[in-house]
Amino acid sequence: MEKLIGFLMPTMVYVFIFILNAVMPGHWVVGYVNKKDSNEKLKYRLNGLLVLFTVIFTWILISYFGLMPWNWFYTFRWYMLAGAVTFGLIFSFSMVLPHAAVKKYFLADFFLGRLENPQLWGGRIDAKMWLYLVGAIMLELNILSFAAEHYILFGDKASHGIYMATALLTFFILDYLTFEEVHLYTYDFVAERVGFKLGWGCIAFYPFFYSIPLWSTVELENAQTPTYLLLIYGLIFFGSWSLSRGANLQKYFFKKDSQRPFLGIRPQSITDGNRTLLVNGFWGLSRHINYLGEIGMAIGIVLCVGHPFLVWPWLYPLYYVLLLGARQLDDDKRCAIKYGTLWEQYIKKVPYRIIPFVY
Repeated sequence: MEKLIGFLMPTMVYVFIFILNAVMPGHWVVGYVNKKDSNEKLKYRLNGLLVLFTVIFTWILISYFGLMPWNWFYTFRWYMLAGAVTFGLIFSFSMVLPHAAVKKYFLADFFLGRLENPQLWGGRIDAKMWLYLVGAIMLELNILSFAAEHYILFGDKASHGIYMATALLTFFILDYLTFEEVHLYTYDFVAERVGFKLGWGCIAFYPFFYSIPLWSTVELENAQTPTYLLLIYGLIFFGSWSLSRGANLQKYFFKKDSQRPFLGIRPQSITDGNRTLLVNGFWGLSRHINYLGEIGMAIGIVLCVGHPFLVWPWLYPLYYVLLLGARQLDDDKRCAIKYGTLWEQYIKKVPYRIIPFVY
């Protein structure tokens, strides 16, 4: 029976999140993307942090009163993964099959999606926001349960690095949901459609694969990582976070008010009279400096778990390298078409793609 519950648990959690997302208080914001065939901007209702805290508080209550062991999500992780994979496939087909083809081949449509920005009730529920919300919250439930498994196994001898990796992943999730509005101005909301890549990715891949540094190490006994190394790993993480978050915030404020300084940096831009590109600050270092930050954060988390020669944790930053490397190429192509000669000017001013002075 518990195995069946494990299989169904992701669906139950995702439905619970959907209900909370719909009924709990939220604030309305105007996004960056236009409605289809219109100059009117899409509106979004955001309450991610409130939903996250409500779900985690519910999990704590259930575990505290003995209705579910603290490590239950770890014990039944494979059944939960199977359930998330199944639910993700059903969701992906439901978002693609009823709608008109966009690409020549169905597989391309299924993978990339057909709908750009599906919403319910005038933006009260936005498909992309809900997908990222369910992925983030399920990831948080997973890593907390995984850390509990580590404590149950090793008690006072538990690795401080495992706890630090859990804390950094939690910070990563809290940071994302704190700046929900900022992400409305990023690639995912501007360029992605909702299909298998985004749907299955957030429902199954994001919450389970992103936990692989802990998934693959919480049962391993290892010597304590020296405190000075954990401090260095923390600096790698937060230094990388400053690149990612700083770049996204600078672009967000620039799009909201092109004259507003950010962190004391007065924006400099180039324009063709119709379109404008930011060319200084974070965006003067490389054309996708935020991608370097994402990769660096993943490296910091992997180092913390204390098994630098184990292959499995490194799949996490490797995934970022592959994903963001391909995304950078696609984004540059889109920008070349969108901005034309203005993009050529930007490339001359900012020649590096991701890593300043290297690539």
